[in-house]
Amino acid sequence: MEDTLNLVEQKSNFIQEKVITYALEYGPKLLLAIVFLIVGMILIGLLIKGIKKAFKKADVDPSLQTFLVSLCGWSLKALLLISVASMLGIKTASFVAILGAAGLAVGLALQGSLANFAGGVLILLFKPFKVGDFINGQGISGTVREIHVFHTTLITSDGKKAVIPNGDLSNGIIENFTSEPIRRCEFAFGIGYGSDLKKAKEEIQKIIDEDARALRDPASLVAVSGHGASSVDLKVQVWCKTEDYWPIMNSYPEKVKLAFDAAGIEIPFPQMDVLVKAGSKIISGS
Repeated sequence: MEDTLNLVEQKSNFIQEKVITYALEYGPKLLLAIVFLIVGMILIGLLIKGIKKAFKKADVDPSLQTFLVSLCGWSLKALLLISVASMLGIKTASFVAILGAAGLAVGLALQGSLANFAGGVLILLFKPFKVGDFINGQGISGTVREIHVFHTTLITSDGKKAVIPNGDLSNGIIENFTSEPIRRCEFAFGIGYGSDLKKAKEEIQKIIDEDARALRDPASLVAVSGHGASSVDLKVQVWCKTEDYWPIMNSYPEKVKLAFDAAGIEIPFPQMDVLVKAGSKIISGS
């Protein structure tokens, strides 16, 4: 019985010594790691608040704000936990290698989606267009209805819905037709060589001058652009507010035709002359 008690006492002393040894060896490290973790979490919280304020000041899209803030928060917390584990003597090299390999595998598997995500981030950050703009991208023209992280939705002029991946959209040429406050309308009209050129230019300029939608600055232009096979070609440029672009484009051809008819100005059209000689028919002309 006495031997058993001595054995128990020896084991108890051994355990106490081990506890004291581990406490002296790892206690300061554990205490330092806890302090480091608490301070790190506080600093991450402050940094996240600063990032939120910066995004709001930069007028970043709200959906993108939430995603990026969350991504930054989780990334910083992961780095903090790895640092704390390293302070406690835990080997993190293999852990980091595994994470890196997993990240590479996921990246290769989702490279198309990641490209679209990166394109969406660029579009939402730099704003080459916004919802409601009329754009041309990847050969498709339409009004922007929605901008998502992975794709952008357009409504074409004939009412079709087009979904364009943001990766392709951000890497190509984007034409934004409504981003600027004014636009230039361009027309080409032809008159016959026998018509009064000055009178034709005056009639066109009169239409422009009577149109309140046509801006005076920049000034409009009515000029001869070339001599065609059967017509003198006139180039007409009119500046207007962006919202007046299509109404002017759709109305001027009719206005010019009616003004030319009233002024007796001929608008040439293809003609064919038929010559009859000795009972046979010879066709010539243009």
